[in-house]
Amino acid sequence: MQPSRSALLLLVAIAAASGCDDDAPANPDASVAADSAELSDELSMPAVPTVDSSKFRGSESCGSCHVQHYQEWRTSMHSYAMVDPVYRALVSIRQEDFAGNQDRFCLQCHSPIGTRSGDIQPGFSFENLQNITLEGVNCETCHSTSAVQRPFNAGLVLDVGGPMKGPIKNAQQTAGHQTEYSELLQGSRMCASCHDVVEVSGLNLERPYEEWLQSPAAAEGVECQSCHMAGYSGKATEVSPERDLHEHFFVGVDMPLTDDYLPDAQALDDLRGRISQLLEGSATISMNATAAPAGQQIDLFVSLHNNIVAHNIPTGSTFNRQVWLEVIATDADNNVLYETGTLDANDDLRNYWSDEDPFGDSDLLEFGSRLTDRDGNPELFSWRATEHHTNSLSPLYDRTSTLFIPTASNTNGPVHIEARLRFRSFPPHLLRKLALDEYLSKLEIFDIDSLSIDVDLLAP
Repeated sequence: MQPSRSALLLLVAIAAASGCDDDAPANPDASVAADSAELSDELSMPAVPTVDSSKFRGSESCGSCHVQHYQEWRTSMHSYAMVDPVYRALVSIRQEDFAGNQDRFCLQCHSPIGTRSGDIQPGFSFENLQNITLEGVNCETCHSTSAVQRPFNAGLVLDVGGPMKGPIKNAQQTAGHQTEYSELLQGSRMCASCHDVVEVSGLNLERPYEEWLQSPAAAEGVECQSCHMAGYSGKATEVSPERDLHEHFFVGVDMPLTDDYLPDAQALDDLRGRISQLLEGSATISMNATAAPAGQQIDLFVSLHNNIVAHNIPTGSTFNRQVWLEVIATDADNNVLYETGTLDANDDLRNYWSDEDPFGDSDLLEFGSRLTDRDGNPELFSWRATEHHTNSLSPLYDRTSTLFIPTASNTNGPVHIEARLRFRSFPPHLLRKLALDEYLSKLEIFDIDSLSIDVDLLAP
């Protein structure tokens, strides 16, 4: 019988608190963090190394035979996990806040091998880590996993030195390595081991697997791999037979910010295309409006429908991701009558975090989540937060909002209304907070859906 999620959370909390002052708050701020004991977990952040990093060959070695899968992985966010400048900057701030005592918390998922091998120690520097650690979520991370002990916080069990696990039954045995069939690699629980994240305080941060468990996709047996690892017919190696395989792009919604991560501009365009394909049509806008005479407001009803059957939109690190509705209404003379969801001079939404126009968009419709501290103030960093508020859209869920479009007595109709549901991985204000201004120009906005309608003005 599998332990419940609540029971597992309790065990993780006990492990995290081991050796700490009993009077310390559940979510200490930076002023008390330095007094905390080093955070550890027997499975994912062991105090004593449980694997030998020299036993891993590295993904480039895998690529000598599995050429296509290696090239796909090389351009994926799994490969980017340890070189992402946003991630590194966040880790650096957490290091400062906790005097190195929680250095392995984020690393347990971003580099399970580095965390369990002892390469990552309190006060570590990315520049001094071994190559195998910097590979992030590499080939062996997944293909040496023999079990998932818990579906969050790097709950996978690594079988170091054992056969490479895969979804192919009766796979050929080669001189390169032993191979055995694993049903685990075909299921969502495998993905859950790292893609669901619970903060040290117990705060649920990322929960795509929890969303999936309650979704129509789970009820129908549709796993994460169905969308994020597209199937095709091909050969795993040059000498392998033709069979059903899966792509290893692990398609998500993030674009790399560094120029040197992808091999060339074509690879960047290819990745952009895969993200666009994943996002387009994932949600649908519908609109209708009540006609009114010039000088009166038009009531605009905007509905959003999540077409994704497996998880919310957005999902994952929703406190960083931005999904919002942009609506612009103009008259027949192209005068702007109304706008919401437009950006300020810094390309930020005009909300709490805007330096140029804070709270300047009272109708702003954002979808995702926000973190708050113990005083209820918005917080950027999860380890400083005490609450996590979400308004993301559940699978196949509709949400309707009413907006009011003002008109003047001399407004010429028809009134043209354009709406776009937009997405980006990070807000510019986060990059500025992290002193990563050099990457601001690399932030890309994807339009999930768009729709326009014309509303005639009634005769007075």
